[in-house]
Amino acid sequence: MRELINFDWQWIGTAGLRLILAFILGGLVGYEREQASRPAGFRTHILVCVGSALVILTSEYMLRQYSPEIIFDPTRLGAQVISGIGFLGAGTIIRTGSSVRGLTTAASLWAVACIGLATGGGFYAGALVATALAFIILTGLKKFEKRLIQRKGSRNFQIVLKHYSQDVSEILRLADNMGLTVRRLQLLPPEENEHEDEHVYLRLSLNRLSPEEQAVLIQEIYKLSSVIRVVND
Repeated sequence: MRELINFDWQWIGTAGLRLILAFILGGLVGYEREQASRPAGFRTHILVCVGSALVILTSEYMLRQYSPEIIFDPTRLGAQVISGIGFLGAGTIIRTGSSVRGLTTAASLWAVACIGLATGGGFYAGALVATALAFIILTGLKKFEKRLIQRKGSRNFQIVLKHYSQDVSEILRLADNMGLTVRRLQLLPPEENEHEDEHVYLRLSLNRLSPEEQAVLIQEIYKLSSVIRVVND
């Protein structure tokens, strides 16, 4: 109790403000992930950011309490956050066949952890700029990324099936037999297909597809029994 009375209450106020700022900055990045219905959304990003800020604040607290009697490196706890966040990021990565989802969310969690460390350490300018850049990357660069993919000669198709069947793997086999490189075959979640029916919606992404190959592939896909339609996405 005596330690609390004699403690630097001004620093405690500063620590509280840093935690609140970490809450806000983590929420900004998490909001975009929540809107995209990703595995780690609004609350997860806030928890990571606030927790990271608390780690650095704890390091600073221990340095204030025990220095110079005990030699203490305040960066050690923060380093454990950087390496330890990997297990949480790995949990957001989902692989289904040739499709891999969640890499961007895993990266955003790592970035939010770093933002939390910067906020907890009082590096406000770095935390604010990093948050702004992360938000721009997640929202503004998505369309730009699609344009870059299209310039490389890739093509995206939306394939509608009556129901999930072996035809999904058959589509991959058809592309492989034609010597085409499949970038992704993704099962679209309900919020992305913008339809309220019970059909299955797939997004097929291929590299370097000529118009002739595209026509042949679409013709072969239409021969599959569960396929309803194939359109450019």
